[in-house]
Amino acid sequence: MKRRDFLKHGTTAVAAAGALGVPALLRAQDVIKVGHMTPRTGFLGQLGAYAVMGAQQAVDEANAKGGVLGRKIELITEDTPNPGVAVTKAQKLIERDRATFLLGEISSASGLAISEVAQRNKILYFNTGWNSDEGRGARCQRYLFHVEGCNTMYTKTIGRWQERNFKLKGARWYFLTADYAFGHDLYRVSSKFLAEHGGVNLGNDMVPTNTLDYSSYILKLRTIKPDLVYLNLAGGDQTTFLKQYREFGSPFPLAGGVMDTVPFWAAGIDSLSGHWQSLWYHDLQEPGSPEFTANFVKRNGKPPDNQAWGEYVGVRIALQAIAETKSTRSQDLVAFFEKGAKFDVLKGREAWFRDWDHQLLQTMYVVKVKDKTKMRDQWDIFDIVEAQPAKGESLELIQPTKAENPCTMPAL
Repeated sequence: MKRRDFLKHGTTAVAAAGALGVPALLRAQDVIKVGHMTPRTGFLGQLGAYAVMGAQQAVDEANAKGGVLGRKIELITEDTPNPGVAVTKAQKLIERDRATFLLGEISSASGLAISEVAQRNKILYFNTGWNSDEGRGARCQRYLFHVEGCNTMYTKTIGRWQERNFKLKGARWYFLTADYAFGHDLYRVSSKFLAEHGGVNLGNDMVPTNTLDYSSYILKLRTIKPDLVYLNLAGGDQTTFLKQYREFGSPFPLAGGVMDTVPFWAAGIDSLSGHWQSLWYHDLQEPGSPEFTANFVKRNGKPPDNQAWGEYVGVRIALQAIAETKSTRSQDLVAFFEKGAKFDVLKGREAWFRDWDHQLLQTMYVVKVKDKTKMRDQWDIFDIVEAQPAKGESLELIQPTKAENPCTMPAL
């Protein structure tokens, strides 16, 4: 059975149950429950909305084909605006809702907290949105698997392109960094990359999340006069900065550690410039991607972003594992992933989890802001420049090494 088609051949349970003749597929005790968490409010809320749409599409498509092992799939989604709430919601999904596995989150601080809950309860947790290398390294967990790319992957993706197209030695960068776990980790990774290539770090400002006025930061940049402003911001903070930076005349070139499409859509094409890195983009023409995008548009009236892709693929990976192992036991699924099972992630190359840190090895992309006159619609803001690593190259090339990000994996 081809991995891409595994859901197409799922068997629908039709045996009658009880006096009402209810199909087994619909019996509550047989339901596979996806415990989904994502911020729906706050500076990451705009990404969370797409996360829910992507996860729900994967669940609906699976159920339309008979579920998995003749069992219906149910998505239970919770708003997790901060780490404290995330821990409470994770515990609820495990204890009250009896989730089969956990999936989601965008905030690294919340994701790290959820991963500890999952480890204590020995339940599988798929990270589909947070980037901290720490979760793959010093705070790695046996029951935690990362569909989302880590900060090193994003930094090396754009960095490998920068090495070929710019003189990094002597380049003077200034950093603006989100003041929470994600930003701290990303600054560590991106400033290390600059130092290793002979660049000059002119400084870094830690920016509180939900900052509304960036004028003081931009005026400071005018005094410093960097060769490049490197953004380590996230979510709505990216949108706010990009809009205000344009109002000040976009005085210096921009790049960044992580790019999410939704905040860039919100900023608008006139506020965008330069080359960025992306885990997935809706104009990708690799097998499966156009179909996913078309179906998403039919359901939601707009294309999916990288966050919707991550949730969609994360659910599909989990359901494929259940189908192939014929088990919902987290221990069985962990063993399946650690043996190198391959997955279609709509990128033209199969992906798999590394056994020692549970990061999904996969392709990323360098994109450039599109010529405004060539936009097909308001969503058409990027051209894909290249895949990283290129086809034929090892997927390890953009990954942190064991020396860079050591992980001591707990026992099952």
